[in-house]
Amino acid sequence: MWQPDRLSNQPLYQQIADDFERRISYGEFPPGTQLPSERKLAEQLGVNRSTVILAYAELRALGIIESRTGSGTRVSQYKWGVTPKHTPNWHRYVEGGTFLPNLPFLRRIREALQQNSGLIDFASGELGADLSPAKEIGALIAENPYIEYLGYDNPQGFVPLRETLVSYLSKYRDIQTTGSSILITSGSQQSLYLITQCLLTPGDAVAIEDPSYCYSLPMFQSAGLRLFRLPVDRKGVHPDDVRALYKKHRIKMVFLNPNYQNPTGVVLDEKRRAELLDVASELGLPIVEDDPFSLTAYDGNPPPPLKSIDSVGSVLYIGSFSKMAASGLRVGWMVAPHSVVERLADARQQMDFGLSVVPQKVAAEFLGSAYFQPHLERLRMQLLFKRDLLIEALEKELPNLVSFAVPQGGLHLWCKIIPEVNDHKLLEEAIRRGVIFAPGSVYGSDSGYVRFTFARAKAEDIVTGIAKFAAALRAVLD
Repeated sequence: MWQPDRLSNQPLYQQIADDFERRISYGEFPPGTQLPSERKLAEQLGVNRSTVILAYAELRALGIIESRTGSGTRVSQYKWGVTPKHTPNWHRYVEGGTFLPNLPFLRRIREALQQNSGLIDFASGELGADLSPAKEIGALIAENPYIEYLGYDNPQGFVPLRETLVSYLSKYRDIQTTGSSILITSGSQQSLYLITQCLLTPGDAVAIEDPSYCYSLPMFQSAGLRLFRLPVDRKGVHPDDVRALYKKHRIKMVFLNPNYQNPTGVVLDEKRRAELLDVASELGLPIVEDDPFSLTAYDGNPPPPLKSIDSVGSVLYIGSFSKMAASGLRVGWMVAPHSVVERLADARQQMDFGLSVVPQKVAAEFLGSAYFQPHLERLRMQLLFKRDLLIEALEKELPNLVSFAVPQGGLHLWCKIIPEVNDHKLLEEAIRRGVIFAPGSVYGSDSGYVRFTFARAKAEDIVTGIAKFAAALRAVLD
């Protein structure tokens, strides 16, 4: 966010007024846009409220903004000048469309992280820089600097990457497939988007876990799907619940994250896996398996995916580079019947003409290199270390106030706050004290749950971050 230059000879209020005038003239704030309150803008810019009052007064004098009691301050409906000119009502367009915006909590988290890079981050669901194989990938790029072709790629994805994935999936996930049954995507989220848009119809009923990462994705509601819950207990979802939802609502698809489930960290019980596949084959029901965390198993023995024991082809399998190496490369994959792959590849080509060849080549080189296995071992060790730091800090700072199950893999710890607490107040107080987390209600849970992601924060900040969270929780409870 823009900040005034405190070393400039120009008064702060004038810098603020000039910045708003420029952004309004560029159309960033169209006519009618509600501007931040004087108090909020002062907090964002780190200035006195009186400075903002002067800046707004300057803009009002120019006829650029207008203020009304009870309605706040808005950009004037007409651009200044001799002849008023109408501008499109961008607010109406923004509020229209079928693709819904992110949940308010997620927008608040993103806003807070953008405004304050010093926040201790337990909210972002990605690896921190200390866990990413940046040096190894840099070495591979130096060793293999050339790419023969930089035009549009195969709609299914870079052929060498798909060939590498055939070996990778066989070795690490016990999934036997071919390159023609693999679609390269920009990550798990794009895979889910393609499935919801191309394989389902508005009004279709689908089953998702409760709580579930899927609740945080507005793409399901944007696609017009009806969501039904599958409760997650310490052994995962129960196959009988799938059968019951099918009988009652004729669900068309089941979305699962069976290994180190996001957000709970639960692993689906082995017996339930077999029963679930039996139910799916009996009902002809597709299962979408999202499997981003399995290779983070701290003991080095990742649980098998459903796809590895799927004998009838019920499972669409989704994987990603993001949670085990580098989210910035934006490389994921889907294993599906060839007809499904062709359908989704055609749709994706209409969206972007295919992914960039460069990150796909890097991913192929890394997955097939001697760097990959040592990176996994180091990643598991560091995640385990961070998990233990987090648990030790919670037990020290919040005895008898929180409860949780200890995850054996993944990036998250799912925590129940025992006293009743308001999610919104707790999040705001935590941000004020310098730490941020993901409230459980983001994932469809009741108020009073928290997801701590320990992969993003630096190890040396985890204890301090939990101390800040504990202070925020006690302040809200008091």
